[in-house]
Amino acid sequence: MVDEVGEGVEGVEVGDGVFGEGVDTYAEFAVLSAWARMPEGLAFEEAAGYPSVLETALRIIREVGVGAGQTLLVSGASGGVGSAVLQIARARGITVIGTAGAANQDYLRGLGALATTYDEGWAERVRHLGRVDAALDLAGSGVIRELVELTGDPRKVVSIADLGAPQLGVRFSGVAGSVPDALAEAVDLISRGRLRIPVEMSYPLTEAAAAHTDSRAGHARGRRVLIV
Repeated sequence: MVDEVGEGVEGVEVGDGVFGEGVDTYAEFAVLSAWARMPEGLAFEEAAGYPSVLETALRIIREVGVGAGQTLLVSGASGGVGSAVLQIARARGITVIGTAGAANQDYLRGLGALATTYDEGWAERVRHLGRVDAALDLAGSGVIRELVELTGDPRKVVSIADLGAPQLGVRFSGVAGSVPDALAEAVDLISRGRLRIPVEMSYPLTEAAAAHTDSRAGHARGRRVLIV
């Protein structure tokens, strides 16, 4: 909720519901550097977890160069970024294959993905699901070599989690980009019912450290958010 509008800022008023990004946002009051009006029906708890995962999802889809009619493989697809990638890709006419733990297979299918587990033999199971034109590594679980083999080209693989990816010619993408563009597309997709990322767990602000610890443990479905 907007409490104060800075000098020269237009298109938003005190009392408006907005979501976005800024610095030092683990706080009751924060200054946003990028924002958008919240779509109707979106709760603040849900909105809080969208900006960073959407920026990452849109950025890496663009960087990997996949388009309508092609197939994208997403390794570690059930978390916040993966959930966004699957839905954005499907909205763009891209077929998606997602890997995740056994407990998240139905979740991936519900987002429109062809799903398989990431345990032994996963690469061969992916081959049976279809040709892979591009791949994203979201979990950093040591799968870069297999992703390159599946796509046939290291330039068609992007990782956000494996710092060793460049050693195999794969791009590592870990720098935030244009958040306003991401928010605008998010509002459109959410308003049309094409995007929803569930909140798996909410934490009070005093438990921010626990939230980060749980997130690093992996196996998440959707997002974790802090409640002020």
